[in-house]
Amino acid sequence: MAGRRSGAATVAASDAASGPAADGAAAEAAAGGATDKTPRTARGRKTLRAILDAAAAEFGARGFHDTGITHITQRAGVALGTFYTYFNSKEEVFRALVRDMSAQVRDHVAPAIAAAPDGLAAERAGLASFLGFVRAHKEIYRIIDEAEFVDPDSYRAHYQNTADRIALRLGEAERRGDLSIADTEVVAWAIMGMNVFLGLRFGVLGDDRTPDEVAGIANALIARGLVRG
Repeated sequence: MAGRRSGAATVAASDAASGPAADGAAAEAAAGGATDKTPRTARGRKTLRAILDAAAAEFGARGFHDTGITHITQRAGVALGTFYTYFNSKEEVFRALVRDMSAQVRDHVAPAIAAAPDGLAAERAGLASFLGFVRAHKEIYRIIDEAEFVDPDSYRAHYQNTADRIALRLGEAERRGDLSIADTEVVAWAIMGMNVFLGLRFGVLGDDRTPDEVAGIANALIARGLVRG
């Protein structure tokens, strides 16, 4: 995974609501983006959430190609016909899952970012929150990585949307005088890339350092760079 353009940390920077309502909205948007089968009832949204959660577990454990729809329905505790109420194929639920997981990370880190007193602190808070999320959802790395080959459009959108959010936040911080950014696009992609591999090392491969410790070191790099002085 690390040898390729590893996946998930991409979303360590965002701005949205969090909690059960946001969770349901993310699931609904994921399904709606893939099909016209968006659930209209609370029960339907709960079922969709169960399918997406089961898909995350199965794709994360088996990989896309070795996962069958029946694996997902069995884990979700729903009938095969219920699956087709929301998705037309395995590819479709995978696409929806990529969007859903991106939204989950975004919504998870948003409160920490919003509560930060300035732009530099926002980057630290977002990364620390993200690392905590990855430790609880390690499967996100495999899923996002596989999206590069299973659904390249979703893969590209996942990264581009995240970079756009980071760049927007950096631009706002620069206008407030918090940060000095030579090129927001380049810096946004650099921060995103750093977060991706920090998430891999300290979220997926090991947890021997606390999220706050890792985020603090990364934040010092953003603040001071590598030049002694």
